[in-house]
Amino acid sequence: MYIVAIAWLYVTVMMAVAEGSSSSGTILGAIITFILYGLFPVALVMYLMGTGSRRRALREREASVVDPDASGHATAAAEEPAVTSVREEK
Repeated sequence: MYIVAIAWLYVTVMMAVAEGSSSSGTILGAIITFILYGLFPVALVMYLMGTGSRRRALREREASVVDPDASGHATAAAEEPAVTSVREEK
């Protein structure tokens, strides 16, 4: 998949160079050509193609989370004695 994205970016760079070096083209036109024909479409396609792997990684991460209270042992807060404030009367 990455080879297709790299090849398409190469094509759009060549399109931008042709736009910028032609007698009726401008550098701004070359930049806009590269961004609109190259960067945005490739970024969108790469994001959409990676959705499945991101979702799978999220499921694996959620499945590997260990519940700290599942062991049946008391938590550290429950083991420590509670501190209460005691006011002495005079």
